[in-house]
Amino acid sequence: MKYLANVTSLKFFSDKCTGCGRCVEVCPHAVFAMNGKKAAISDRDMCMECGACARNCAFGAIAVNAGVGCAVAIINGMVTGGEPSCGCGDASNACC
Repeated sequence: MKYLANVTSLKFFSDKCTGCGRCVEVCPHAVFAMNGKKAAISDRDMCMECGACARNCAFGAIAVNAGVGCAVAIINGMVTGGEPSCGCGDASNACC
């Protein structure tokens, strides 16, 4: 599932990447792929800003503002029993 185009806070610092592939393993939406001996972003717009990649990168090659995007909207919807919303407005402004 793609989210909003060009709005993710995901940042990837290829110079810090050692090619361990952990980001590829933990990303639930295949945002990362191995490109030779290093990881690369395959589709930035697939990022739901869950933060799994950044939390699992031991080398500081990834930064993301976890909990600000669609991941938090989905969790909020599950908790409240309503539609996914990040709280940035009424139901018509749902983030997903």
